[in-house]
Amino acid sequence: MMTPCPCGRTTAKGHPMALEACCGLYHAGQSAPDAESLMRSRYSAFVRADVPYLLATWHSSQRPAELKLEASGKWLGLEIKQHRVTGADTAEVEFVARFRVSGKAVRQHERSRFVREDGRWFYVDGDVL
Repeated sequence: MMTPCPCGRTTAKGHPMALEACCGLYHAGQSAPDAESLMRSRYSAFVRADVPYLLATWHSSQRPAELKLEASGKWLGLEIKQHRVTGADTAEVEFVARFRVSGKAVRQHERSRFVREDGRWFYVDGDVL
């Protein structure tokens, strides 16, 4: 049975991509090819409560010492609004992530900044929109 990737990416025919063929590649150690793919893999890591991956893909200049996820949270979907290359090794991704915490619906609309160092993309920070 195929597990669909939580990030919502689809094939050219509009079918959900399998986790193993999408974000699972990056969770297993392959470098994300661009900032959008890293953003999607980080969303999937939130869905799967993969804190080590989230911390490893957070730029060292902004990475928190620890990350605690809301135990009652349920992620509901990701929409990528825009992926914009801003420099040779920088990019921005605007997204909307929807989730529910303790029965309350939450919509996080953010423009995130990413940087590539030594061939790997990292989340730096973002502005809530």
